[in-house]
Amino acid sequence: MSENIRVRFAPSPTGYLHVGGLRTALFNYLFARKNKGKFILRIEDTDRSRYVEGAVENLIETLKWVGLDYDEGPDVGGEFGPYFQSQRLELYHKYAKELIDKGYAYYAFDTPERLKQLREEQLKKKLQPKYDKRDLYLSKEEVKKKLEAGEPYVIRLNVPPSEKVIVTDVIRGTVEFNTDIIDDQILIKSDGYPTYHLANVVDDHLMKISHVIRGEEWLPSTPKHVLLYKYLGWELPVFAHLPLLLNPDRSKLSKRQGDVAVEDYKAKGYLKEALINFVALLGWNAGDDKEFYLMDELIEKFSLEGVNKAGAVFNIEKLNWLNGEHIRFKSAEELLPLVKEEYEKSEYANLNLSDEYLLKIINAMKERVEFVKDFIYTCKYFYEAPKEYDENVLRKRWKADTPEHLKTLLDEFKKLENPAKEDFEQTLRATAEKLGIGAGKLIHPVRLAVSGVGKGPGVFDLLYIIGKDEVIRRIETALEKIKTEEN
Repeated sequence: MSENIRVRFAPSPTGYLHVGGLRTALFNYLFARKNKGKFILRIEDTDRSRYVEGAVENLIETLKWVGLDYDEGPDVGGEFGPYFQSQRLELYHKYAKELIDKGYAYYAFDTPERLKQLREEQLKKKLQPKYDKRDLYLSKEEVKKKLEAGEPYVIRLNVPPSEKVIVTDVIRGTVEFNTDIIDDQILIKSDGYPTYHLANVVDDHLMKISHVIRGEEWLPSTPKHVLLYKYLGWELPVFAHLPLLLNPDRSKLSKRQGDVAVEDYKAKGYLKEALINFVALLGWNAGDDKEFYLMDELIEKFSLEGVNKAGAVFNIEKLNWLNGEHIRFKSAEELLPLVKEEYEKSEYANLNLSDEYLLKIINAMKERVEFVKDFIYTCKYFYEAPKEYDENVLRKRWKADTPEHLKTLLDEFKKLENPAKEDFEQTLRATAEKLGIGAGKLIHPVRLAVSGVGKGPGVFDLLYIIGKDEVIRRIETALEKIKTEEN
């Protein structure tokens, strides 16, 4: 494809960035990067009743966090600005006036009461609620008089009756609409602001957007947009409507069934790489079974032809699995700042542990975690001595002869100087041989004494990381406490 590929993500600043919005932004970004095109951020802030203070800043921060850098936008500029629709009102009025002059739009002066009554009557008759075109038939003189008198008005699109509007969509193929079911859409509201329909068509044309990639919920509005392009004499962009995001029960993804804001997932400790990987797979695949992707691979593989029509189920277990996979993909050094951030928020922050100590924990636990916080909270034994011992493990692993065996092992451990992992292992196995028992009869009670639990990283990693003095202290404490608990 040529370098004239220009796509946009155009959110409304009405709150947090929804994961559905993130997917739309991501697919636009991947398409632009794959085709050496431009990715534009435009803020659709013309619905002033829904505007949320701080939402724009939050949106920009979130896009930057996940790594979707745009080529043009509110904070980076560009030759097609401004990138806030609220700063482009003159343009919308100019084109609305042009539509009126050509007979493709008209002023309507209805009161809210009349519109409500009209809707109720249509519903009673089981008709689809739509405007009845009453004010289309006002004479120019009547319109002029009403405007001069300052009567509130809207500007409506004059949709012709009984025509077919064909929408060609990369994902859905050819979709046909009959204009009899299309309302005379409001283009300019009574507050002077445009609706989404006019503003987005005007901006997409003026910003030279080549492909409109957006959610499936906009498909029913697309014939109105096609009519506007036609009436203004403009070339249509390529349309691609992405499938809906669904809950596991196949209902539309909503806050009622779980988190939908990107910030929620960030706060819960998901890596941005895992979130991007997961969101990319919501309705797209490269035609194979591969599931683990880095951003560069997604850019290389992405195509609109790989997007499915069917709704995409949001499976949190898959996201959790991918988060663990992305943790394992990173080196211990890459993970260190993330683990330190969690550690500094934890109850253990005052221990002032060295980076070297944390790196040892990361290497020992990397295969066993799904979240960065697991490096702290699933292995508390690296940060504090156990306060209690798992009763099931105690019953299974702590036998009558265990205390004597451990005392013998303790004597051998005390002889070690700066022991490495291998020294702990050799000493334990030699002691087991001397006692005439299997190594497991020492390994399991030692793990319980040192960690309080029956599973975790390799026991010799555990002993090496905690260190000789602390290991001896914990075994001695266990011998004392468990003896007392049994009596």
